[in-house]
Parts: sequence; structure tokens; C-alpha cells
Amino acid sequence: MKASEADILIVPGYANSGPDHWQSRWQSKLASARRVEQAEWAKPVREDWVKRMIEDIDAATKPVVLVAHSLGVATAVHAVQHAKKKIAGAFFVAPPEVSSPQIRPKHFMTFGPYPRDPLPFPSMIVASRNDPFGSYDHAGDIANAWGSILVDAGESGHINADSGHGPWPEGTMVFAQFISRLKP
Repeated sequence: MKASEADILIVPGYANSGPDHWQSRWQSKLASARRVEQAEWAKPVREDWVKRMIEDIDAATKPVVLVAHSLGVATAVHAVQHAKKKIAGAFFVAPPEVSSPQIRPKHFMTFGPYPRDPLPFPSMIVASRNDPFGSYDHAGDIANAWGSILVDAGESGHINADSGHGPWPEGTMVFAQFISRLKP
């Protein structure tokens, strides 16, 4: 599949993805990409975020490819269970441990636990070995449960602009390989 053959939904996490974040950069470069906009970025409510995402998935006119970061991963995994449109694939980056009592802000726990059923579409998880919001072992566990390919990003922090991943050319290459293997 080519990017132009898909509706690429950019699914940011807590506080949205700023202009220097790789998601924002990808959105500006991919003509078929659009952001799932949430009403409240600073105080996420699982039901509201999931509902909004379902609306965007169901409004798609082409096969949907999800590009989710952090809390956006939790939102996406809950939303796809209720969406009416078929998902072609999902590219998940830096999934947080939403069931961990150590996670901050504490209300992120309302996005847990993650469903553990295998996903009915191809998916990839890119995870860091020193992400302050989710361990690499946790990412491996959910990748195994979902049937996702796990990509080791090394010690990359939370894979966001704060950890130096604004342009993130390595991510662009991995995503390009991933989407090229999807069926339209």
C-alpha cells in the first residue's frame, strides 16, 4: 500500500503533539494524514477520546492506517474494537503502561488495562528501552498479545520531541517499510 491509498490517522497522546513532534511533521508531509483532534488534551477522558477516534475512523473513505503515540496507543486499541470501518494497519509508538500505579499523571490509569486479544490487522510497536512511561518488557508483552511486530528503538526515551525525536528519520523509514507491506 502507498500512503496516498490510505486515510492515515495521527493519534497523539497526552497534551497533543507539538509542532516539533515527529507526528506533526509526518502529518504535514503526508497528504492523506489527518489528526484525531480531542476536545480536552490536558485532561484526557477515555470515553471521550475513544468516541472521538471512532468517529474519525468511521468517517474515513479509504483504508485506515493508525499512527499512534503514547496515550494515543491506548485510545486506538480501545477504539478499534468499536469502529465500523476496517483498519488496514497500526503503527504504535511508545505505549505507556496505563495499568501501572506508578504512571503519572495518575488518571492515565483510566485508559487501562489494554485489551489482550490479537488485533485483526497488521501492527507494529516501536518501543524504547528507557521510556519513563512504559518499559520495553511491557511493550514486548502487549506486542506478543496483539500479534504485533516489536521494534527496539534502543535508549530513545519517550520517542518525542523532548527526547530529540522531532524529525525522527529512522521512524520514517520503519513506517515506510510497514505501510508498503499493507494490503489496500
